[in-house]
Amino acid sequence: MFADIAERPIVDAASGVLTIDLTALAANYRLLQARLAPARTAGVVKADAYGLGAARVAPTLYAAGCRDFFVAHLGEALKLRPLLAPHARLYVLNGLQPGAEAACAAAGIVPVLNSLEQLDNWAGLARARGITLPALLQFDSGMCRLGLEPQEAEALAADPARLAGVEILHVMSHLACADEPDNAQNAAQLAAFERLAALFPQATPCFANSGGSFLGPAYAGSLARPGIALYGGAPIGGRPNPMAPVVRLDVPVIQTRTVPAGARIGYGGRFVAPTQMRLATVAAGYADGLPRHLTDHGAAFLGDTRLPFVGRVSMDSIILDISALPPDALKLGSLVEIVGPHQTLEDVAEASGTIAYEILTRLGARYHRVYR
Repeated sequence: MFADIAERPIVDAASGVLTIDLTALAANYRLLQARLAPARTAGVVKADAYGLGAARVAPTLYAAGCRDFFVAHLGEALKLRPLLAPHARLYVLNGLQPGAEAACAAAGIVPVLNSLEQLDNWAGLARARGITLPALLQFDSGMCRLGLEPQEAEALAADPARLAGVEILHVMSHLACADEPDNAQNAAQLAAFERLAALFPQATPCFANSGGSFLGPAYAGSLARPGIALYGGAPIGGRPNPMAPVVRLDVPVIQTRTVPAGARIGYGGRFVAPTQMRLATVAAGYADGLPRHLTDHGAAFLGDTRLPFVGRVSMDSIILDISALPPDALKLGSLVEIVGPHQTLEDVAEASGTIAYEILTRLGARYHRVYR
């Protein structure tokens, strides 16, 4: 699906080509939907659809059958609202800052209520207007990040008048270790969530994230919300990835050169050529989402040939060791693969000492995006 990318010229004066396979994205959604049924499968499109462009990703997911979309902030939801059918549901994971309630209600967007203060603000607007407003209610089941603490959930269940004016569509929580299926915290969080959810029998559960989608039916609830798996990331660490790759990144050569043994390469001169070497400098760096920590660990590919990074990763450029290639294999404008069939997001993340989420969401705006 990405076979001809290395032959394409750079356009729009970009620093590289980020190819986004919308067909693979839709296939990943359908795979998850089939796996999670009868639960509905939402799409998490926060952070501009993990950096891939929510304006293109969300309509693609809608066409594949998705009707529920999660973002982090109200501003993200407001941008997406006109791009989706009126009956598509948009949820704001971080809930609302004080004073944002009226704008959220006017746009028909559903907040996730993470605290009693957020609940009181939302319910106050509903009662002041004499209407009922929908919401999701989040519990902290053991991650200590967002949601009502168990004692708060119990107190709320004992005081249903506090919910007057609010229709709780789903109760939810978030798994901290879902990408580690053998981690005991998964079962502990499930038990805690099920106990709290039972206090609100009028609402159905929303629990599974990408990893949780592969932990079994007990985690699926009635609405699952995968994120990284939609974009081709591995939902479970250390296992074969069932998701189709969605992104490929290729960056162009700026210059090639031959240096003698003893030449100091890159900032600080910290890499010293052990022998005569042929080098290529490519037009991407940490400003384009390729972490400085890839120094000494990262690589690009030309075909099956691995081209190690040498010297420090710079803001706008990286130096490659191309000594293994024929002398005329690369020239000005030639593209080399950073993410693709020879090197997955997980490979780049591991070399960077981070996770695929961070690599994907940091891929820079200077790349020319090609949507397939």
